Amino acid sequence: MKDESRNFLLFAVFAALILFGWQFFASKYLPAANPPATKIVDGKSKPVASSTGPAGPGAAAPEKVRDRQQVLADSPRVRIETRSLQGSINLKGGRIDDLVLSKYKETVAKNSPPIRLFSPAGTDHAYFAGFGWSGDGVTTPNANTVFTASAPVLTPAQPVTLAWTNAQRQRFAIRIAVDERYMFTVRQTVTNPTGTPITVRPYGLVSRAGVSPDPDTWTDHVGPIGVFDNGATYDITFANLQGKDASLIGKTVFGNIGKPGDNYFDATGGWFGFGDKYWLAALIPDSGAKMHGGFRAAVGDTFQADFALQPSVVPAGKALVTTAKLFAGAKETNTLDAYEDNLNIRHFGKAIDWGWFEIVEKPIFKYLDFLFRVIGNFGVAIIALTLTIRGLLFPIAQRQFASMAKMRAIQPKMKALQERYKDDKVRAQQEVMALYKAEGVNPLAGCLPTFLQIPILYALYKVLLLTIEMRHQPFVLWIRDLSAPDPATILNAFGYLPWHLPPMLAIGVVPVVLGISMFFQFKLNPAPMDEAQKQVFKIMPWVLMFVMAPFAVGLQIYWITSNTLTILQQRLLYARHPELRVKAEK
Repeated sequence: MKDESRNFLLFAVFAALILFGWQFFASKYLPAANPPATKIVDGKSKPVASSTGPAGPGAAAPEKVRDRQQVLADSPRVRIETRSLQGSINLKGGRIDDLVLSKYKETVAKNSPPIRLFSPAGTDHAYFAGFGWSGDGVTTPNANTVFTASAPVLTPAQPVTLAWTNAQRQRFAIRIAVDERYMFTVRQTVTNPTGTPITVRPYGLVSRAGVSPDPDTWTDHVGPIGVFDNGATYDITFANLQGKDASLIGKTVFGNIGKPGDNYFDATGGWFGFGDKYWLAALIPDSGAKMHGGFRAAVGDTFQADFALQPSVVPAGKALVTTAKLFAGAKETNTLDAYEDNLNIRHFGKAIDWGWFEIVEKPIFKYLDFLFRVIGNFGVAIIALTLTIRGLLFPIAQRQFASMAKMRAIQPKMKALQERYKDDKVRAQQEVMALYKAEGVNPLAGCLPTFLQIPILYALYKVLLLTIEMRHQPFVLWIRDLSAPDPATILNAFGYLPWHLPPMLAIGVVPVVLGISMFFQFKLNPAPMDEAQKQVFKIMPWVLMFVMAPFAVGLQIYWITSNTLTILQQRLLYARHPELRVKAEK
């Protein structure tokens, strides 16, 4: 009785740690589900209003924030029109500072505005890119220079050249081209018609006000990101740039690390910029160009990524031409991979923080994306993916179930041995092992499918939460975003009661179904010999139900489908081998 009380206390403490400690662990080390795209009010599903762009809430605003439309009207502009992007280029300074992503909305509402990526300086959440030159003894264009444009509209079929000539007749031109997706190609030309050589240094920059609203976790990096000579890095953070986290200072992972707040390096080619969970703005210098670049922070939570090429002499009567690219758009997996392959941008697909399990995650994503394109419903595609994975693991699962059934069948004998040798634990263990051998039972055989599914489950978890392809994807009825938790919360009567629920208590219908499926699955496992453990195992499915409630509905659908298939496979096993059921019942 004393041992049972002790075991029950240990299991109760373990369950409490899972219930209350999981939220802290998940928020720090796991990518978070998206905020709910809908909420249930008075039993009806309504879109959740959103004011988040890539800069998002908490972004520091300039001392004087002006209305965006007024700022846009203050300077001459060239419109940007593609299938994926809409916006304009500011001829004052030659900045790309007005950009929205036409295919992506802020909310699931039909009249929701598109996601805004870039916004001009002086507005809320300012975010922009620019290219230019620095030089000694030569007048170069600056932020107040007004360029002339070769055309009023930039389209994939019509590049635009911004030009300006200084008092010495030296001409500076920026030719900007854009494709149908999110890639700008920028060709900078300096023409020197004078009789004296000049030295210039081409540069590019991306500047943003405020940190990202998306959480930066151990498995999902958000913030400064790039690929340099030493490969991809996810270690530089906004806090590091602000000098709040100087843990990187003095290290040489990225090359030459500067003073606190700065992270600069020398490299050939590569790319770098700022990444949110779903969006990216990245500078891509010419792959053969030696450059000095990196990240810095300024007063007021303003951050900048910039690079400068080596100083170049422009001889008299000659011209200097350099080329760079700018990616500004959504982190679509296939789009990033296509740019990596077709434009030879090294490791561009790593703009998505796949992590250690990329070798598993990428194939799962490719297959899931294929199923979605064929079926047309992402939730059904997740179910089809689960059927495929469980089908591949079916032979192993059958051996697991056979082993479990045999374990259930010999439990009475095990209990009798434990009772007979209760005062001799070593002898009891020896007799149990002998029983395993005589009955042909391997107690570890049932663990193999579980171990195989752990990397698959984790890989699918990251795929569902990191890839933009599931964002705002509906399933059925009230589920209009599979990347967010179930909004149909039961404890506030589906929105009829104006109660604010913490994430772990925001139990929706889908988590309850998950709990029920886990309850029946737990019943398939051999029951523990200890009575206290039996009681704990009875409540464990409901503890896990609360733990899983804040997770994305898409992941819960995978788990429910997997549990259901487990139950069906067990029934199939008993149908094929009725002697196992008879032994288990006896």
